[in-house]
Amino acid sequence: MIRKFLRLFKIVRVAVRYGLDEIAISGFDKPRISKFLDVAFFWRDLSTPRAVRLRRALEELGPIFVKFGQVLSTRSDLFPLDIVAELSKLQDRVPPFDSNLAIKMIEESLGAHPDELFARFERVPVASASIAQVHFAALKDGTQVAVKVLRPGMKKLIDEDVALMHIAANFINRVWADSKRLKIQEVVQEFDKYLHDELDLMREAANASQLRRNFAESKLLLVPEMYWDYCSSNVIVMERMHGIPVSQIDRLIEAGVDLKKLSSDGVEIFFTQVFRDGFFHADMHPGNILVSIEPESFGRYIALDFGIVGTLNDYDKDYLSQNFLAFFRRDYKRVAEAHIESGWAPKETRVDELEAAVRACCEPIFDRPLKDISFGQVLLRLFQTSRRFNVEVQPQLVLLQKTLLNIEGLGRQLDPDLDLWKTAKPYLERWMAEQVGWRGLVEKFKAEAPRYSHIFPQLPRLAHQALTLAAERDVETKQLLAHLVAEQRHTNRLLSFFAFFVGSFVLGAVAYVAYARLH
Repeated sequence: MIRKFLRLFKIVRVAVRYGLDEIAISGFDKPRISKFLDVAFFWRDLSTPRAVRLRRALEELGPIFVKFGQVLSTRSDLFPLDIVAELSKLQDRVPPFDSNLAIKMIEESLGAHPDELFARFERVPVASASIAQVHFAALKDGTQVAVKVLRPGMKKLIDEDVALMHIAANFINRVWADSKRLKIQEVVQEFDKYLHDELDLMREAANASQLRRNFAESKLLLVPEMYWDYCSSNVIVMERMHGIPVSQIDRLIEAGVDLKKLSSDGVEIFFTQVFRDGFFHADMHPGNILVSIEPESFGRYIALDFGIVGTLNDYDKDYLSQNFLAFFRRDYKRVAEAHIESGWAPKETRVDELEAAVRACCEPIFDRPLKDISFGQVLLRLFQTSRRFNVEVQPQLVLLQKTLLNIEGLGRQLDPDLDLWKTAKPYLERWMAEQVGWRGLVEKFKAEAPRYSHIFPQLPRLAHQALTLAAERDVETKQLLAHLVAEQRHTNRLLSFFAFFVGSFVLGAVAYVAYARLH
């Protein structure tokens, strides 16, 4: 309890010192408590830009808050571009933990000392992050591998810090009414799930295995193989990959890599993952991408770190492809109609007004090289437009937006003249043709063939059962109708008798009254 109180005290102290209370988001009212703090802490120097102050505060609070800032950097639908851009600079790098702890974790997880499991194990880690660190090793048969070991005590630390974040989110919602529009509590909940997913390294291994299988026949992307006999929730062992970090342009040029082709390949890899597979690497920053210079795989991308992946269902893929192609064709009316038809925009939204707003956001980007435009700016304007029309950005697309921005940054590094739209358009048109044309029909029939093979032999029996049931229902229907007709006739007879009786009584009464008056 004392440790939690001290941690909370540090969080409040750092927040006040960096003036986080004054980070009033564009379009939102300034929190009321900030006015009080301005007077109480008049000595604060808040001349540094708000986004920089936020980044520095998160860095001072430690790796869990750094990762929280990285998650916030993906929410350009909620936060302005200056904050998103600054938070994207956060680096998940922390000092490595003691190698003896790593060895102990390996022993506990795999049941043997690294010296028994491997022919060679390098005790000095080659990379260290908040969740895990990596050691190079070699299997008994000489295969070079990378061993990723979960940082000890992470679950407890994450639980404590995230619990404090939930408390802070509830407090902010109470003192700042506009915070509800920023969905602070939902963002913290999303971060909670994201962190706990990362704690299971088997999930990361499974993601890598899926991506490797998806690109098994590809000449564009390499994914390390997982060695399942050496994998657990706390330790995973994978193929060691050799390459040049994609950010080291000079080394790539020196090695003879075609940067224009590399930039174009990156766009194709992205759209293949999204539209063909609906399963994409969602953490494609330069630190997670190498370029192979081995003769047999020269110039191919190498993907690393699969803790964060995104998934899309068929509806998402169809919606996205329709919208991308509409953007490429400058058919802004179709974009507006798609948003309304999908329910993302309210039904009462006027198509022409939404069309005009989308046109104002997107028209400036066409027919210009990538170096002259910023998709971040375009996305920001689109999200501002979305808020004005009450369009809800779907959660499953947030990672996609982040990944697209990473592709933009990578393209700028490799080929400033790359036109992302022109590069992607032929691929999208080909994909659409395969989905809705004859080829798509044949492929879908092939996918459903195993089910059909079970259904076809049963069709005669099922048809006979259906006809028999229909006949039985027909007989039952006729019997019911006959019963209803008989009941109706019986009711009609009763009504006729009742009417005759009442009529006779009335006539008799009238006759009696008339007779009495005459006599």
